[in-house]
Amino acid sequence: MNDRVMPGPVQDPCGVREAVCIHTKKIYDSCRDKDCVEDLRVYPTRAAQAALDRAVSLRGGQAELLHVDVDVQPANYTRGYYNVDVRYYYRVTAGAFTGGNRPAEIRGLAVFEKRATLFGSEGSARIFRSRDCPGPGCPAQTNLPEAVVEAVDPLVLSMRLADPFRPPFPGPGPDCRPEPRPDFCPPRELPDGEAPGRRGGFCPDDGLADVPAFISDLFDNELVFGGGRRWYVTLGQFSLIRLERDSQLLIPVYDYCMPTRECGAGDDDGEDDPCEAFRQIRFPVGEFFPPGSLPGTENGGDGCCRPNPGCCGD
Repeated sequence: MNDRVMPGPVQDPCGVREAVCIHTKKIYDSCRDKDCVEDLRVYPTRAAQAALDRAVSLRGGQAELLHVDVDVQPANYTRGYYNVDVRYYYRVTAGAFTGGNRPAEIRGLAVFEKRATLFGSEGSARIFRSRDCPGPGCPAQTNLPEAVVEAVDPLVLSMRLADPFRPPFPGPGPDCRPEPRPDFCPPRELPDGEAPGRRGGFCPDDGLADVPAFISDLFDNELVFGGGRRWYVTLGQFSLIRLERDSQLLIPVYDYCMPTRECGAGDDDGEDDPCEAFRQIRFPVGEFFPPGSLPGTENGGDGCCRPNPGCCGD
């Protein structure tokens, strides 16, 4: 006897009327992260760099998540698993005290990269969609899973200033200053297969050679990637990462989704009665008293004595 549910009407005592096939995204794997990113380099604008070179301290500060780049590639030696490389772009704002009464507002770009390895199953089918390409010869999409990153603006945990890094050089140059060696970089953990030394004309912490143009355009003037005093920030980032695939699923249907709220436009004159709307607003007790200063706030949050249901108009 075949017990498999097929699309069509269903007799079910729980209210299921029909089984239908839908095309949707199925989540194969997901993870959540709470990253504390310590001493992340901030690349200031040119005006901000001038203020940093005169600053004695930094105060305040906030960070805005501008964009997230996501790339998915199969993980080596592990079938069905994929590396999700994520790059976060932040606009960091702070106040630089340069000796005056009011701090100068400065802005800069910070970039944080991370990798997550998730299960995304396997598939070798090529995907063609009529809406993606109007004619023959259109390239098909590969059947890689799709990575989705959900993130909020990070918390600024701390900031600091630092003088430029000056490594120990073997001898002075023609101007009696230490002469830089082009192959020298500060020690750091390097990705697999990367040799020590400069990359694209910069030390790994000296600059970014591949900032997208639309990111740079979000700042009021050009970004500075080298020279001058350095600006570091420590951020707390919350994020969710998941791998999805297009799937056809058989699901139970209880009924059509019929809206229950009417699309009212108020009175006949097109305006709601302001006094009636005001009467629906609860009195903001918390705006007049500090939290917890009234007895009974732990029960209802509005100072009402919940053990006596009639004392506050319930």
